[in-house]
Amino acid sequence: MVMKGRCGIGVVASVAVATGCALGLLAVGAAAQDKPAQDKPAQDKPYTVVDGKVDKGTYNGWRRYTEACLRCHGPDGAGSSYAPDLLDSLKSMSEDQFKEVVVNGRQNVTSSATNVMPPFGTVEDVMLYLDDIYAYLKARSDGALDRGRPERIEQ
Repeated sequence: MVMKGRCGIGVVASVAVATGCALGLLAVGAAAQDKPAQDKPAQDKPYTVVDGKVDKGTYNGWRRYTEACLRCHGPDGAGSSYAPDLLDSLKSMSEDQFKEVVVNGRQNVTSSATNVMPPFGTVEDVMLYLDDIYAYLKARSDGALDRGRPERIEQ
């Protein structure tokens, strides 16, 4: 005689399924620990780059960067005589800090220069795609993406 749980599934069957799932998760975790770090998916990265090709969001970030940011920060985020190199900035700046500067702007005043980043918090084409712009620049900053127009991953 098999006892039935609340959902009509046999208790023995439920225990077997739960045990199988737990063993499966343990096996997946053990296999992941055996892989070198570069083979693990970079879950904390906001972009995907495979053989020099990028995901849709990162590609869109390149497009939006080119429209809204290039005139000051130069091609590919590499900086200009007018605005800083964003690739260097993103090596020490968090995503939240980056977005704070884009939304609210920033003013750096030193004895030799005054640099002003205007706020883009009301610019719809920037705000709607801020995650994509960050993904593109972060891929460039991390060295995962070369200069120039990226190709998209076929989907």
